[in-house]
Amino acid sequence: MDPGPDTPASAVPGLERLPAGPTLFAGRRAELAALRAAAARPVSGRCPVLVLAGRPGSGRTALAARFARTVAADYPDGVLFARLSAPDGGRVQPGRAARLLLEQLDPQAAVPLPGAVEDGRDEPGCVALREALAGLRVLLVLDDVRDAGQVWPLLADEPGCLVLATTAGPLTGIEDIDPVILGGLDRQASGELLADLVGGTRISCDPVGGADLAEACAARPAALRLMAGWLRGNPEIAVTGAARELNLVVGEESAAAGGKGGKAGRVGRPGRAGAAAEAGKKKESPQQSAEDKAAEPAAVPEPAGDPSTWVRPEPEPAEPVPVPDNDPLIGAFTLVYRTLSRAQARMLRTLTLAPAQTADPRTASALVGCPAAEAAATLAALAERELLGEEAPAGDGTPRYRVPGRLYPRLVRLREREDRPAETELARARLLERLVRLTESARALLDPAGGPGPEPLPAALRLRSAAHARDWLLGERELLLGAVADAIGQGDLDGSAGRLVTALLRSLPLTGAAPADLYRLHELVRTVAERNGRPRRASAALLNLGDLQVAAGHWEQAAAHYRAALEHARTVVDEPLCARALEGAAGCYRALGDAVRAADWYGRALGLRQSLGDHAAEARLLARVAEAHTAQRRFEEADREYRAALAVLRRIGDERGREAVGAALAGLRERVEAGW
Repeated sequence: MDPGPDTPASAVPGLERLPAGPTLFAGRRAELAALRAAAARPVSGRCPVLVLAGRPGSGRTALAARFARTVAADYPDGVLFARLSAPDGGRVQPGRAARLLLEQLDPQAAVPLPGAVEDGRDEPGCVALREALAGLRVLLVLDDVRDAGQVWPLLADEPGCLVLATTAGPLTGIEDIDPVILGGLDRQASGELLADLVGGTRISCDPVGGADLAEACAARPAALRLMAGWLRGNPEIAVTGAARELNLVVGEESAAAGGKGGKAGRVGRPGRAGAAAEAGKKKESPQQSAEDKAAEPAAVPEPAGDPSTWVRPEPEPAEPVPVPDNDPLIGAFTLVYRTLSRAQARMLRTLTLAPAQTADPRTASALVGCPAAEAAATLAALAERELLGEEAPAGDGTPRYRVPGRLYPRLVRLREREDRPAETELARARLLERLVRLTESARALLDPAGGPGPEPLPAALRLRSAAHARDWLLGERELLLGAVADAIGQGDLDGSAGRLVTALLRSLPLTGAAPADLYRLHELVRTVAERNGRPRRASAALLNLGDLQVAAGHWEQAAAHYRAALEHARTVVDEPLCARALEGAAGCYRALGDAVRAADWYGRALGLRQSLGDHAAEARLLARVAEAHTAQRRFEEADREYRAALAVLRRIGDERGREAVGAALAGLRERVEAGW
């Protein structure tokens, strides 16, 4: 057994972000050595990329975290971690991943808003990440990568950094990658892992049975861990009997898959000879055979120099690699699932509804409708049976768990078969309402003057102070945003989703949240409003999106949002919204140097403000029209508009405004008299 790396979590920033991984870790010395050797090879033009490839259940994430901890001391500027696939197979766009990594690198950094091209190297978040990595020594761990198109935009022209990517399939399109391929564990490591996990002398007293069980599990860590948990719960069953039961269940699953006419793919148990061959393949993985390399798609030559100038065709996004029904992993899961209590089985199925399939006692208790203490005990029991992965705890120490991606599709099938649709919808609604109450209570703690909070939550769920509320909002921000996106994507709980969006828009700014998060929320508001036929609300969301783009200096994108807001406002004849959109677009044209269009749009906004009797806005717009005329060298018109603005300001008694406009008018006349 590998006791693990000695690097303390506090020695290098970001080590605590890595998945905790299993307490007991066996074997993989050859793969760790291969990764170290690959990391030492120099690569010109960009940071080196290591790829750790293995089928679901091969332990690639645990091995990546183990390797990262062993080399973390070589990257003193930090360790960054991001998952590029959700358990449900959803593909994380590279721009979103870049923003998450940027926030980890520097929480105070200005994270750019999304750009028009989400997958390209020119996406603002990817560009900002590459620039931020310049001159640093940082280790980036990218877990569960679906395709090279997710990795390529993140690669900086910084050889001092290192990227470690885990994947279930090949990553073609990036040069100088020699993947380390994970097969099953060797016989010794399999036996040691089973002996330590099962406990006692059951394995040491029956080495043949242990070898049979490892063979039945294809020597893959996830299946071995599940079967070890099953044996712990069935102390009367011999190890040989466990192998026999697993073989029987795998045969049943294969027959069921064949009966449905599906082709699950030949996974099967390799037998002892097969296990040895698989172990041999594992050892040879760092040095692939000539035939294997010839079968791989040729890598596109990589130009040297600034990565922002590199041009590479984007590969087609890859589909998630499924776990076939006749895989030993599914057989082991089936055996363990049959031993669960009804409450445990229901909890496990229902956790597939959690955002990012990640939950803590607060969210899990809402999903299943039970007390938080009961949910905490059930989550811990499921993790002990190897059915949930343990995530890094929340800022207040609350344990968090995640549904493994390898089990997610099977759990969804079980949920759809065993739970009524009405129960599923009720669970989702309970979760959203729980998140609304938590978010509103956080807002009330952070801003007591902003209005009363909701009814107090039970003591076990309560946020205790403003610091606790801030830490909770920041720590759960991605899950909160994911919950909103999931609900709005399904479209059947828009009321609850809208309340959560409103709560987040009131709460997140109190934590200093990045504009990119507010941008996502306003986009979600717009989606719901347009779907429900509420043009006034859609127009307001578009105005907010335009304002965020203006603050970022993205004038063209802002103008597009203001024009769209104008169209929505016109459908309900909302003149204040129309005037607001017209003025916003005019400001963008002014910033872009298009004085003609600026004067036109300011003039249209002016007409609406005059009809509404908004004299302060009228004076402001008269001055803006004068500025636009000045830029076109139409000095007489500019002089006239400035004088009109002064008259309005005199009428409403705005002395400060009169001074500013008077100074602008005097400056114009002085320059005209000087021959300008």
